[in-house]
Amino acid sequence: MQTRTFIKVAAGFACAAVIPFASFTAQAQTNFPDKPITLVVTVPPGGAADFAGRTMGEALSKQIGQPVLIENKAGASGTIATAYVAKAPADGYTLLQGAISTHGIGPHFYTKTSYDALKDFMSLGVIAEFPLVLAVNANLPVNNLQELIALAKQKDGKMSFASAGSGSAPHLTGELFQTEAGIKMLHVPYKGSAPAVVDVAGGQVDIMFDGFPSLMPHIKSGKLRAIAAVSPTRNALAPDLPTFTELGYPKMISSLWYMPMVPAKTPQAVVDRLNKALVEGLKGTDAQKRLEAGGAQMVYGTPAQTQAYIKSEYDRWGVVIKNAGISTSN
Repeated sequence: MQTRTFIKVAAGFACAAVIPFASFTAQAQTNFPDKPITLVVTVPPGGAADFAGRTMGEALSKQIGQPVLIENKAGASGTIATAYVAKAPADGYTLLQGAISTHGIGPHFYTKTSYDALKDFMSLGVIAEFPLVLAVNANLPVNNLQELIALAKQKDGKMSFASAGSGSAPHLTGELFQTEAGIKMLHVPYKGSAPAVVDVAGGQVDIMFDGFPSLMPHIKSGKLRAIAAVSPTRNALAPDLPTFTELGYPKMISSLWYMPMVPAKTPQAVVDRLNKALVEGLKGTDAQKRLEAGGAQMVYGTPAQTQAYIKSEYDRWGVVIKNAGISTSN
């Protein structure tokens, strides 16, 4: 599923939004915001999620004339931060840096949370996508995707792939790859992307799917070899690298994505105000350039359109999990 294509398809539903609480709406349009806003990020400082959150927060702050404070609430695959924002007042002053881990894949693994990831949040219409890339240890005797698949079939389950942890986007992308290519590999989960990349570069694990920013230093050093981009179009950081789609695997599309969200009962006028400020603060600005330099691809839409994208990701990864036979009990 291509995000931009889906946004276009979903556009027709945006007009159906109903603005509740008319009297409050007029007041909110006039007064909001009149104090600082907090953006809750689901990971510790550093990394793509925190970088995206801080850059978006800075852009939003410039547009609304109020500070946007970043609060890092890490742990339990983002469920701690998500639960915190779900219980916050629905007034637009507490935002969540939603992600594929909290709203796409995570709900299938964490089914006993105090919130409903799909029903209790509303997207603010901006997505920062960090497409994944398949890289292999440089000593692996393969130079392209066809050779890699052939070697995996020959080894029949003995080839290994690393991930940032069970249930992470790199893990599920590896599972999808096995299904699409008709191969078997051994999954080796790590506590985060950094140690996983180090071990693939060192030869302890054969391959890995991850974002280009994490892989690039080892690709440049010659310890890793990039094989294919897991995105609809070629990655701007490696324009010569073919995509899985080009190579005959159109379902191989995956990214780490992040989008600001608010509790679902937030007044429509506040949602629209935040959406407008985010788009104007990011689109075509230095903030967007910084995100793109870090490997992100920016997508802009209405809250309704990006909310539909969340549901499509939830459905898509649910199928991958089911087909791979992965246990999701918690």
